[in-house]
Amino acid sequence: MKTLYDVQQLLKKFGVYVYVGKRIWDIELMAIEIDHLYQAGVIDPKLYARVKLVLSHEHRIEAERAREDTAQD
Repeated sequence: MKTLYDVQQLLKKFGVYVYVGKRIWDIELMAIEIDHLYQAGVIDPKLYARVKLVLSHEHRIEAERAREDTAQD
């Protein structure tokens, strides 16, 4: 589990398809869905931790990108 694409593929295995229209919103919704899968006992703690790390990294990148875009305007 290293990329956002890996997380998307994991979610697809459980029938969860996420597309909200803005990448940062997609990442936030994926995090919520992963939380629900973990709480339901469907994914183990180790996988959960790796997925949350990937999502938090991607979220940070998107937030920085949004700040840069705002600063340029």
